[in-house]
Amino acid sequence: MTRYSLVILILSILFTSCEDPIDVDVPTAQSRLVIEASLDWEKGTVGNEQTIMLSRSTPYFETQQNTAVTGAMVTVTNSNTGEVFPFTDQNDGTYTTTNFVPLLNHTYHLEVVYNNETYQATETLMSVSNINTITQSTEGGFDDELLELNLYFDDPANVENFYLIKYDVVGDLFPYLEDVSDEFTDGNEIHDFFEKDDDEDGEETPFQAGDVVHVSLYGISEPYYNFMRLLIEQYGSQGDPFSSNAAQLRGNCTNLTNPEHYAFGYFRVTQVAKATYTFQ
Repeated sequence: MTRYSLVILILSILFTSCEDPIDVDVPTAQSRLVIEASLDWEKGTVGNEQTIMLSRSTPYFETQQNTAVTGAMVTVTNSNTGEVFPFTDQNDGTYTTTNFVPLLNHTYHLEVVYNNETYQATETLMSVSNINTITQSTEGGFDDELLELNLYFDDPANVENFYLIKYDVVGDLFPYLEDVSDEFTDGNEIHDFFEKDDDEDGEETPFQAGDVVHVSLYGISEPYYNFMRLLIEQYGSQGDPFSSNAAQLRGNCTNLTNPEHYAFGYFRVTQVAKATYTFQ
């Protein structure tokens, strides 16, 4: 055996002996109730059919798939009229009603009773303008060589309004969200544009002819606008070494029985205008 071969053999033994597994104790957060209660009234529909979803949060490395919560009592009450809308347990984590009555500017109160604890939240149903038009261009975005979608809608004058815009691109895994206020555009036509970057690392490709985008324009309350603004900001800054540390965001669902055992999620009641655009 040569001296060189002996050195290789020794190094191989050393590296092989260093492959012992290392167990790391990962902190586990307390499991919490997750309330997905988005009562959205699409313009042009009755809005009577609504669904609320309940589940449990799980640790990051948990492989358990079924987190659905069943056996809860879920009701929504119109605080202005006193009418109560029970949601029926479908035994799969969803709770549904076919009798909901959406009324603009009315306040609605959610109550969820689960495991002898009562969770409550309150929201007001805000109106939303119609979508005026949707167009495409290459001149209004950040890159004048890429296609972008342009959305136009009117903002009511002398009224403080807040909006959530969802761009759902057919074929993409997640929708794109934008929060908008009329602080500097009160009473004017609001223009919002949506452009996708040519980013191979982020697995994002620019719009091409034939791409289909479903657009949803929501009229939302100011508290929900503030919540979504922070959520979108935190999501958009992932991977940015100069961004601030993400903080846990609490929704508006409070636990009256045990305040420290709060729920994740947000109860919202919105009116929404929808449209679909196909790039040419």
